[in-house]
Amino acid sequence: MALSRAQKNRLIYSGLLFCCIVGFWWFENFYTPDPYASAPGEGQSGFPEAFLPEYPGGELVRHDHYLLSYSEAHEQAAWVAYTLLPAHLSYQDRERPYFEEDPNVTTKSADWRNYRGSGYDRGHLCPAGDRRFSESAYNQTFYTSNISPQDPEFNAGIWNDLEMQVRRWCKRYGPLYVVTGGVLEDGLEGIGDEDVRVPRSFYKVVIRGSGRELRVIGFLLPNRPGQRPLSEYSVPLDRIESLTGIDFLPGLSQEEQHRLESGTEPGQWRF
Repeated sequence: MALSRAQKNRLIYSGLLFCCIVGFWWFENFYTPDPYASAPGEGQSGFPEAFLPEYPGGELVRHDHYLLSYSEAHEQAAWVAYTLLPAHLSYQDRERPYFEEDPNVTTKSADWRNYRGSGYDRGHLCPAGDRRFSESAYNQTFYTSNISPQDPEFNAGIWNDLEMQVRRWCKRYGPLYVVTGGVLEDGLEGIGDEDVRVPRSFYKVVIRGSGRELRVIGFLLPNRPGQRPLSEYSVPLDRIESLTGIDFLPGLSQEEQHRLESGTEPGQWRF
C-alpha cells in the first residue's frame, strides 16, 4: 500500500530526529575536541621505548610532550612518563589554562568538576613547571588525564619539593626520564560523580644515563604532609612494582632489571 505524502513526511522527520539524537549522544559521550593541540612540527616526547612502563588493562595515550596509561577503573593515569632535558628548564611565565578532558582517551578522562568541594587538589603528574618551554607543552599538562587527587599540603609541600629536586638533577646530570603516578589499588576512596579514586600514596621513578652508567632512583610518598628528607622516601623499584603492578623497565635484560630494581642507590644522586 502506498504511503501518503503526510506519512512520508512523518517518516523523514522521524528519521532526521533519530539521527540528531544519535549524533548528539555520540558527541556527548565519545567526541572530545582538542583545545591544546600542538603547533605544526612540534616534536614528540622522545621517551625511550625500553623504559616505557607496562600496565595491564591501561590505555596507552601518546601526547607530544608526555605519555600515559589511563586506568578507566580509577579515572586517572596509572603512570605518566616524560623526558626532561636541560633545554626544557624555563622560568617563562605562562597563563594558566583551564583543565580539559583528554581528547586522546577513548573512554573520556574524568571531568575536573569531580574535584570540586572534595578537599583534594588537582595534582599534576607531569608538572606544568617542567613544560614551560612552549605554550602547547604547558597547556597539555592540564588535560585531566594528567591529574590525580592530592592532599593540598602534600601537593604544595613534599611533592613540590621532589619536582624541584628533579629539575636540579636535570641541570646537574643532563637528560632525565621520569615516570610518576598514584598507587592504584582496591578499596580507595572515590570523589565526584565519576568516582575518581584517591591514591593513598604516590611514586616517582627517575632514570638517567645509558648502558653500565644507567642509574635509577624511585620514591614512594604517602598522600599526606611529609617532613622527612627526600632521600628517606627512596625505595627499590621492586617495591613500587609490587604495589602498582607496573613493569618499569621492560625493554632491559633480566640481569639489568635486577641490578637497577632490587636496591637503592641514593649516593648516586646528589640531594
